[in-house]
Amino acid sequence: MRTANSIKVADRLLHVTSGVLAGLAVLGLGAIVVQLFRDGASELGTFSLNFLVGEVEDAGRAGGIGPILASTGLILLIALGTSLPLGIASSIWLSEFASATKFRATLVSGIDLLASVPSIVFGLFGMVFFCEVLGLGFSLAAGGLTLGLMILPLVIRTTSIGLEGLPRDLRGSAAALGLSKVSLISRLLLPQAAPSIAVGAALGTGRALAETAALIFTSGYATRWPSGIDQSGRALSVHVYDLAMNVPRGTENAAKSALVLLILVLVINLLTQHLSKRWRRSLSKS
Repeated sequence: MRTANSIKVADRLLHVTSGVLAGLAVLGLGAIVVQLFRDGASELGTFSLNFLVGEVEDAGRAGGIGPILASTGLILLIALGTSLPLGIASSIWLSEFASATKFRATLVSGIDLLASVPSIVFGLFGMVFFCEVLGLGFSLAAGGLTLGLMILPLVIRTTSIGLEGLPRDLRGSAAALGLSKVSLISRLLLPQAAPSIAVGAALGTGRALAETAALIFTSGYATRWPSGIDQSGRALSVHVYDLAMNVPRGTENAAKSALVLLILVLVINLLTQHLSKRWRRSLSKS
């Protein structure tokens, strides 16, 4: 049997090791942020509102990223507008209607497999299906639908975990009160699982914002202001990639654009955490 001293040593070793690994992770993130600030915001005057709303000039070396942000926003709206309803509906079916059979287990395994598929594969599928078969061409709609497929497994799994983690007594109590399945889901289960849905939406948004490969093949490279979702448009991540890899002397604006991308992801995650906490407090009071 293990002695008390050996257990204390093992606990202390685990504590120190986890602390060191967490510190290394934070240090790596801090180094990235410092590098971006140094390269992209070294002169605070150049990192202004004009950069956020200005036109793209000289292939991105000058001007701003206004059209890029507009295209990115439209792509995100399309992606979330398709993935959230489909993901929530699929999660409801998996957790409330599908019985524990081999078919359900196979379906869940397939969803997990889709979540790990490389983004370049989704990009090629989107180019063939949305751009060519459906005739959308290189457009914001094709890019948004492709990203919607990418983040759909993530939304399904996070929402399913949230629903399955709720107390089973809720179902029995609702049945005893004579509530229909629709009332149970809409009035009890979904409000209780709202934080999990918000987490899935935030994680999906973060992945969609950072995605490059899938959008290169679907949404295109156009830097003009989008006049509709049937037009080609460049997402922010694609803009960063293009400036850093294909445009000579585009490093400074690439760093500025990457810094904006990082801030957007941070704001979305902080906002999601805040809304989740408020939702939990409101549910506990009700």
